[in-house]
Amino acid sequence: MEARRDVFQAIADPTRREILNLIAHKSQNVSTIAENFEISRQAISLQIKILEECGLIKVNKQGRERHCRPQLEKLHEVAAWIEPFRKIWEARFNELDNLLDELQSRPKSEN
Repeated sequence: MEARRDVFQAIADPTRREILNLIAHKSQNVSTIAENFEISRQAISLQIKILEECGLIKVNKQGRERHCRPQLEKLHEVAAWIEPFRKIWEARFNELDNLLDELQSRPKSEN
């Protein structure tokens, strides 16, 4: 039994991330997307299928062409997962900034 795909699987692959970057602001057809890569159109179609299964893109058939448009709301799951780590690192960097400010404000003879 195949595990259900999720947004984390989608963004784990650099090709899929680049596809998302390409269509983030403008829907594109599969052929136009494939022109940006050195892999086959079939391989790009597979990556697009995975992105669609993960709910990050919607593919609409218009005549013989398939157009991909972004559905980036699911990236909120990633942002929510990252947020606690961002807060930890932000606090650490603030502590480092404070320490550096303290060291720089000391007279030269103390350094």
